Amino acid sequence: MTIFQAAGALLSLIVVFGMLNQRFLKLPETIGITTVGLLTSIVLFVFSYGNHAYVALAQETVRRIDFADVVFHGLLSFLLFASALHVDLGKMRAVKLPVFLLSTVGVLISTAAVGVGFHLITLSLGHPVGWLWSLVFGALISPTDPIAVMSVLKNAGAEESLKGKIAGESLFNDGTGVVAFIAFLGLASGATEFSPSNIAITLAREVGGALVGGLLLGFGAHRMLRVLEGPALQVMVTLAVATAGYSVCELLHVSGPLAMVVAGLIVGNQGTTRELSLASKEQIFGFWNLLDELLNLVLFGLIGLEVIALSFRVDMIWVGIAAVPVVLASRALSVAIPLLALRNLHRTSPHSIKIMTWGGLRGGISVALALSLPEFHGREMLIGVTYLVVLFSLLVQATTLGKVIRHLTPCAPPPGTLATIEHEERSAAS
Repeated sequence: MTIFQAAGALLSLIVVFGMLNQRFLKLPETIGITTVGLLTSIVLFVFSYGNHAYVALAQETVRRIDFADVVFHGLLSFLLFASALHVDLGKMRAVKLPVFLLSTVGVLISTAAVGVGFHLITLSLGHPVGWLWSLVFGALISPTDPIAVMSVLKNAGAEESLKGKIAGESLFNDGTGVVAFIAFLGLASGATEFSPSNIAITLAREVGGALVGGLLLGFGAHRMLRVLEGPALQVMVTLAVATAGYSVCELLHVSGPLAMVVAGLIVGNQGTTRELSLASKEQIFGFWNLLDELLNLVLFGLIGLEVIALSFRVDMIWVGIAAVPVVLASRALSVAIPLLALRNLHRTSPHSIKIMTWGGLRGGISVALALSLPEFHGREMLIGVTYLVVLFSLLVQATTLGKVIRHLTPCAPPPGTLATIEHEERSAAS
């Protein structure tokens, strides 16, 4: 099967999944497509019981799609750039200190807490995973997924300041999470020795280099958008930033995802808000809004299908179920400590910690990191548990986040109404 044929089959499946979701489940598109993909995988296993040839064929077909490569070298740059492009930088500045602490200190707290908790539960269930590999799991599962978070927050009904914290944290915490993942992976695999200086250098290169690279890409695109005429060529400039810019960052060993976030914030708040015609603005934002929605459907469809290629054992399922409360408790701890430390400097609503804990969604990035793990005893366990935690996050947390927000803040009207807009404006003004 050629790449073109595989892409055609994948897109056709996603269309079918979308139709089934709209007809029967009526869930938000991204979550619904993941659910239908998961149900399709389960149905395939059930109806192919006793005839493993069909399962083997389906597994081989899905395995031909390198999920980690598709995410990190295909979808991620576009999705992060698109998400950042639509973020209001002025509102983000109002929560910059909480966002900074949550996306750095918070991720490290969660990594340590998940690592300890995961090691203990695997030990107690008779399937021990070593301390270092448990910390690797903590690092890959701790960053919240900006793609999942941004798609759900659109209709969650949260107040504006809380939205800013959740969205901002999810956009920026990938850099910290990936650096922690690389550091602990090197220690666990024996490729590197523990050294605080090495970790500090890696963090400075990945994060510092990404900030500089993102600024150069963003302001460079801003200058080109001012000079060039014609919406088509201007859209091409933004595409070049998300493709060539991301590739250059990877060649320089700096965080491409973080660079895309910085570049998207600058272009969205500088390059396309001044000196451009209304037609150009509509073309640029319209194009990226549509591309964002299309690629989200592809990513969540892949998440639903990927279960076909995984080998779930009973012990793995029990460990995954036990890992869910560990991840949630660690998330609560990683949110509570930074926010409580800032309580005298930054106003926080009474239920922020609860909402941010439940709104800390995991998605394709965690799955991609897990699938990129090298071969070792326990690799399948870590991949399977990661997938189960991600499924819980998408199918339970994401679908109930709006209800949780409305339950904890009953004065907030349902999302999508005029009252919601007025409520958010009053919250932002206060």
